[in-house]
Amino acid sequence: MKKFAARLEQFLELGGTKKKIIFLVISGIALLISIFDLIPLPFNTAWIAIVLCGVPIILEAVIGLITSFDIKADVLVSLALIASICIGESFAAGEVAFIMQLGALLEDLTVAKARAGIEKLVHLTPQTARIIEGDKEKIIPAEMVKVNDILRVLPGESIPVDGVILSGQTSINQAVMTGESLPVDKAAGDMVSSGTVNQVGSFDLKATKVGEDSSIQRMIRLVQSADAGKAKIVGIADRWATWIVIIALSAAALTWMTSWALSLAAGSAALVGLAAALAAQTPMRRGAAQISASAWCSALWRPSTAAQKPSASTGRTPAPNAAARARPREPAPRHARTATAPAM
Repeated sequence: MKKFAARLEQFLELGGTKKKIIFLVISGIALLISIFDLIPLPFNTAWIAIVLCGVPIILEAVIGLITSFDIKADVLVSLALIASICIGESFAAGEVAFIMQLGALLEDLTVAKARAGIEKLVHLTPQTARIIEGDKEKIIPAEMVKVNDILRVLPGESIPVDGVILSGQTSINQAVMTGESLPVDKAAGDMVSSGTVNQVGSFDLKATKVGEDSSIQRMIRLVQSADAGKAKIVGIADRWATWIVIIALSAAALTWMTSWALSLAAGSAALVGLAAALAAQTPMRRGAAQISASAWCSALWRPSTAAQKPSASTGRTPAPNAAARARPREPAPRHARTATAPAM
């Protein structure tokens, strides 16, 4: 089963970001056609968004459950999509699936940008250093430099380690560390950081921080930890997701036991609200929470038009529901109750 889940996950990754963008564009157009009824079609075009955006969410939820019993926002969103389809709210299902996938795409782009920044920092890390031993210069790997070693940096070279200038004057491009656009003049006694670039003039420096303690390596570790770390809301969601699923399903079951007419609607609304609240980890998903909540409120309170149309089989208008029958009849106007005398 896990092998099947792994193959399914590989299939979902085919096409990468380009496929996701194309699916989102098609789904967005389909939702616009559905809401404004631009093109008369024999089916609701919101189903296109459900298939392109909703099915991947459901499959990812299944993969998480099979591989590691991982109950997260995808599981709740999947339950909400299935429940919304059951009550005929296809547009709301497509809308939620579209916005959730859009938020996921923005997250992927943000992560990709952070990883590109890490790769750029790694490429800026000097690979070699020119060490002075007596009257000779020797080029060695940068990771072999030790504290208190004397190094020489020529014009155009990157500084391999953090240190203090012993002799010479130069200008240092510190844009990689501080973002300064103009070079900074340095002289004997000034500190220089690894990864910065020597612009003019050569100088000798004494190594003070090397290897993993250097400035460039510390910056790389900070960016990596920020990329891998989870936000506080994500940790809370992961911790309470299982219990929220149980509570949501219990509420839906209790509603079904109370009234079949409202069971799927109320259960679906609860599931959508919980899923959107759990998934509100990015601005786009917070927007999904607000939009889905408003959509489901309108769906729950929209008057039914089925009771106003005659039945296709009998040709009769269905009887009013129990609430309408229980409503007290308004008294007739006074002038209507007064009998009129017959004309003579």
